[in-house]
Amino acid sequence: MAPEPGAPEPGTPAPDAGPGDQGRRGANRYTPLRFVLAFGVVSMLADFVYEGGRSIVGPYLATLGASATVVGLVTGLGEAVASVLRLASGPFADRTRRYWPISIAGYAITAVSVPVLAAAGTLWQASLAVIGERFGKAVRTPARDTMLSHASAHLGRGRAFAYHEALDQSGALLGPLLVAAMVAVSGYRLAFGILAVPGALALVALAVVRRAVPNPAAYERAEATAPEPAAPAGLEPAPHRARRLQTVRGFSRRFWLYTAFTAASVTGFATFGVLSYHLEVRHVIAAPLIPVVYAVAMGVDALAALGSGFLYDRVGFGGLVALPLLTSAVPFLSFSTSAVLVWVGAVVWGAALGVHESTMRAAVADLVPGVRRGTGYGVFTAVYGITWLGGSTAIGALYAVSTTSIEVFVGALQALAIVLLVPLLRRRS
Repeated sequence: MAPEPGAPEPGTPAPDAGPGDQGRRGANRYTPLRFVLAFGVVSMLADFVYEGGRSIVGPYLATLGASATVVGLVTGLGEAVASVLRLASGPFADRTRRYWPISIAGYAITAVSVPVLAAAGTLWQASLAVIGERFGKAVRTPARDTMLSHASAHLGRGRAFAYHEALDQSGALLGPLLVAAMVAVSGYRLAFGILAVPGALALVALAVVRRAVPNPAAYERAEATAPEPAAPAGLEPAPHRARRLQTVRGFSRRFWLYTAFTAASVTGFATFGVLSYHLEVRHVIAAPLIPVVYAVAMGVDALAALGSGFLYDRVGFGGLVALPLLTSAVPFLSFSTSAVLVWVGAVVWGAALGVHESTMRAAVADLVPGVRRGTGYGVFTAVYGITWLGGSTAIGALYAVSTTSIEVFVGALQALAIVLLVPLLRRRS
């Protein structure tokens, strides 16, 4: 009999079934929902660290002599590293099935890299620390998302990733607020240094969840014995999807079309590093308020992730129609010299990011079978990162020309994204 989707091949060791786990395959003490929420707490603490740091990276690099193009290049390169290296970390996770050790290593790298920025004395040192933090994300994310995807088989793909993203982004809300207070009191270096505390707490929480859930794949194997739930609009029922999945380099044509849509959309999505650079050099708002702008965006991100995730479970890809529209509005708002429009832009930017970071992960879990999901996440996010690198660098360069050129660039890419989305809205028989 063929193995179930999501289950290991015959003879393959259980995920993370090291010497201490022998005889405990599937001995998870948390329900799928509790596992998702507990991992959300881990991510919340990690986001407290790296989103707190990212909220001031643009202005901090500017104080070290960086131009808008350099800020766009460094932040974009960081996103590319976070994504492209998943081409290696995703397949490695699938091949070894050591999802927990890989995730822990990635979180540890992030917990160290951000506080190190406090000691950076030159632009190149700070840039290396920024990219190093993103390297940690590249290491952990395919393994982490694969474990979450197993629990999502029971909860619903959109709901599970929405819950995780909402908790995740609560840390992204609190971190920048703490950083804003530290910048107001003592400047950028203390703001980075204080983030060592939540970093240590994230590693402790991760160890607790690891002990409680040694084998997340057991969630999906158990769910496979239940009746197949109705698939979201635009997706085939899971059994048919599994049989048709291996079509182009190991993935379905719909997976590649979806990846192309995502690439077009994110190429026109400015990183906050570039947006915050604009706020710093044009003195649109006071420096201590820039992290607060980011915090507002992260709060909206959390709410948008919940709404988008639940919508995905009901209507599938149809919920993504709003993404190109939101992204197109960002340059008109966030590159304005009006403080009011900048705050509105933070809301719009955060809403778009919430869709990116919840629904887009959920869709990959539906388009890729469980046994190759780490690889699927690696490929998808590699494309995502490469295109975001190119887009953020281009936006940084266009900033030196005019904000109008940015608006035209972003608008054209979002029009292309809508064209690519249309075939995904058609249900396949």
